Amino acid sequence: MAFLLRRLAFYLAAFLAAATINFFLPRLMPGDPIEIMFASAGSELSLENLNALKLTFGFIDAPLHEQYFSYLKSVFTGDLGRSIKYFPLPVTDLLGRALIWTLGLVGIATLISFTLGTFLGVMAAWRRGTLFDSVASLLAIFSSSVPAVVVSLIVLFVFGYTLRWFPNGYAADPMLDPAFSWTYISSVIYHGALPMLTLVTVLTGGFAVTMRNNMINLLGEDYIVMGRAKGLSDSNVMLWYAARNALLPTVSSLAIAIGTILSGSLIIEVVFNYPGLGNTLYQAILARDYPVIQGQLLIMTGAMLVSNFVVDLSYVLLDPRLKKA
Repeated sequence: MAFLLRRLAFYLAAFLAAATINFFLPRLMPGDPIEIMFASAGSELSLENLNALKLTFGFIDAPLHEQYFSYLKSVFTGDLGRSIKYFPLPVTDLLGRALIWTLGLVGIATLISFTLGTFLGVMAAWRRGTLFDSVASLLAIFSSSVPAVVVSLIVLFVFGYTLRWFPNGYAADPMLDPAFSWTYISSVIYHGALPMLTLVTVLTGGFAVTMRNNMINLLGEDYIVMGRAKGLSDSNVMLWYAARNALLPTVSSLAIAIGTILSGSLIIEVVFNYPGLGNTLYQAILARDYPVIQGQLLIMTGAMLVSNFVVDLSYVLLDPRLKKA
């Protein structure tokens, strides 16, 4: 219990620090979002109407510290305000819609990448020096080194524009009404194939390289030699002696990846025009939509802190020695 309370206090302090940065960062950006919104539309407002509109969006005319405490109150009450770009849609509704698409795309891609990368890393380390190790390691290093924007553009050009096997954008056919039917679900799968392929290509290599390096460092340990001397099969030694202990650092990488799921993959979502959290954040930045930017950054921060807290707990399960630490 003392361990849990210490970790909870640490993550609460980290969340407050992130929320403070989240409050000041958008206000350091040049320009007033309300004035930009109406100036781009060629509209003019009187000073009284402009001030009333600012109050509607939560831009109170008060000292900065009063704005800050008002902001903290809204954070802990779940009232994130209304979007400027999509007024009068509440920020929670807007991000909630985008969250569904991001969880479906980036969440599944991360789990597939972690499973595939971990398996490739284990097999490459166990068969180090062979042709399989050379090919798998080369592909893993290459895929983890190429920027996501390059991979997404190549995938889009080859499979979207040249071969025309898959659509170039959207999460589903815009002519279909959202429904729990095979027609709509198949359209979602079809439209999500290219961004899913891009994410899996980008993420798998990092997990594979990390797992291979961890495995190689452990294969010379005494307990690995003891397991072989006891006559255990190669599969038992590989999975229960080596892979289990090598998995700990990889779980930390998975926590970071899961934490970034709720931020969406901004570049990939923008390239494929996918309506996830990353694309929503990009559109909000262009429109100076402070409420959406702040709400999105809070989701990213909360997801990262929660995932790291879960990893702290999972370490105890994966490594029994930590129970006595």
